[in-house]
Formats: sequence, structure tokens, C-alpha cells
Amino acid sequence: MSDKFTKSMARNIFIGGSLFFFLLFLGLTFDTMSSLPKRDHRENITPQVASGKMLWEENNCIGCHTLLGEGAYFAPELGNVYKRFGENKEVIKAFIKSRPVTGIPGRRSMPQFNLTDQQLDDLAEFLKWTSEIDTNNWPPNIQG
Repeated sequence: MSDKFTKSMARNIFIGGSLFFFLLFLGLTFDTMSSLPKRDHRENITPQVASGKMLWEENNCIGCHTLLGEGAYFAPELGNVYKRFGENKEVIKAFIKSRPVTGIPGRRSMPQFNLTDQQLDDLAEFLKWTSEIDTNNWPPNIQG
């Protein structure tokens, strides 16, 4: 190898590196696209889950909570709330019904949405469905 770094050497390093990383990008893209269908569980979406998702959006729950890391960080992560509450939809429904907790100064509290029993069932079913998504252990801690 010569003692001098020439333009042609720099060009060859640039082209070789670009080609290497482009092929690496294609390989990782292919791997991701082939593994995602195995982790997907869209076939489990029921009308009740869809209705729960609509309630989630209509009441702007994501304005305070995160769902699988997306949303506001004012209130706890809800992507794994079904597992945190012992895989019991009744506990989730009772928790939502009991809101707001008042009388504790300086504490954040969730508003009372006055949801019907059917709406609570739908929302709990949506949160159960969300907890079953294979997120590769995200969020990294159980409280989100």
C-alpha cells in the first residue's frame, strides 16, 4: 500500500462502504418483513376490540397515556395494563369506574367518562388485545 491516500482510494472506500451498507439495509428489511407476519395477530380483532379502539380515540386516552410507547407520558403505559392487573378485565373495568380519585392534593387523576357497561367491556377487550401484541419486551419495565 502506498504512503499516499489518493482520490481513487477514497472513492473506492466510499463506493465499497455504500454498497456494503445498502446490502445490509436490504437484508435487514427482508428479515423484518418476513418476521412481522409471524408476530401479527390482526386476525384476533373482533367488533368488540374495534369498538374499544374507537372509545380509546374518542375519549383521547392517548392524550395522557402511552400505548406501546406512543402517546403522552402524563399517565401510565396501558399496553401491558391487562397483564399488570392480573389478566382480569373486571379489575380494569372497576378501576376505570372508580375514577376520579379526589381529595389527594397534587395527585394526577383520571376524569370520569361515565362509560356504559358495554363500553367498559369493549375498552377492556381492546386493552386485553393490545397486551397480546408481541412487542419484543417493550416497554422495558412493567410500569412502562
